[in-house]
Amino acid sequence: CVTGLSIRHIGERFQRSNDTIAKYFKKMLVAFSSPGIYAKYVHLPHIDNPTPMKIYNNPKYMPFFKDAIGAIDGTHIACTLSAAERDAARNRK
Repeated sequence: CVTGLSIRHIGERFQRSNDTIAKYFKKMLVAFSSPGIYAKYVHLPHIDNPTPMKIYNNPKYMPFFKDAIGAIDGTHIACTLSAAERDAARNRK
């Protein structure tokens, strides 16, 4: 999950079929999103928590984090790009 490798790469590394890797990956996703683990370890920011000064004062970050609520490292967020922007973003993590 963390490395961003494909199922094929993981299967090759651990010498297991893609079906086996996909099956156990799904089991791990279900386990991590279960109420017991999710409620204990995932904490959403409170509305009164200020933006860290490192982000707020840096013009490199602030335009992109201006209205952000919060995120977890490695989170993939589904988005739709305009036709003109699609080529620039293709094959990017």
